[in-house]
Amino acid sequence: MQIHQLNVSHNDRQDRLLLRLNTQTGQEFRFWLTRRLTLRLMPVLLQTVGRMESNTPQMVATDPASQQILSDLKRDAFLQQADFKTPFSEQAQQLPLGDAPMLVTDVHLQLMGMGMQLTLEDNDAASGQTGSCQLQLQASLVHGLIHLLQQALSAAHWQANGPADPSTLVQEAGQVPATGYRH
Repeated sequence: MQIHQLNVSHNDRQDRLLLRLNTQTGQEFRFWLTRRLTLRLMPVLLQTVGRMESNTPQMVATDPASQQILSDLKRDAFLQQADFKTPFSEQAQQLPLGDAPMLVTDVHLQLMGMGMQLTLEDNDAASGQTGSCQLQLQASLVHGLIHLLQQALSAAHWQANGPADPSTLVQEAGQVPATGYRH
């Protein structure tokens, strides 16, 4: 799936974040992110994008401080060029996951070359039903997602300090769970 736009907004009634993404082919995917999941996801996303950026062939940063500096520089460069002014397209031709947003209960993150695979899951233990959606994100999309999540966290007046240890989110060996920008 080729992601075209991202949008994150706070829904006061649900007290959740609504993550929406449009694809180049006119599909729209909708996800509910709870406060708890989002606050746990943010440090992992920030850490992972730092690792992803530090593995570029031109620049290799092995220590966390260098990774953070490199990630900050890349984020700043991205934010200067990103299009956050174009309104999110409300005219989806298809809703593959249905009209109602999927409630994200688990997130798995895996580095893949110069990007990452983000798997959003809804594991409803009560009904035994599950659903998932895999997103392939380049570094620019990850920076856009982080920026939009930070804006939504601020708008929601949620405290942006999650767990101190992002390793508490590790689901499997080599995978770290995690969670409008126009690409």
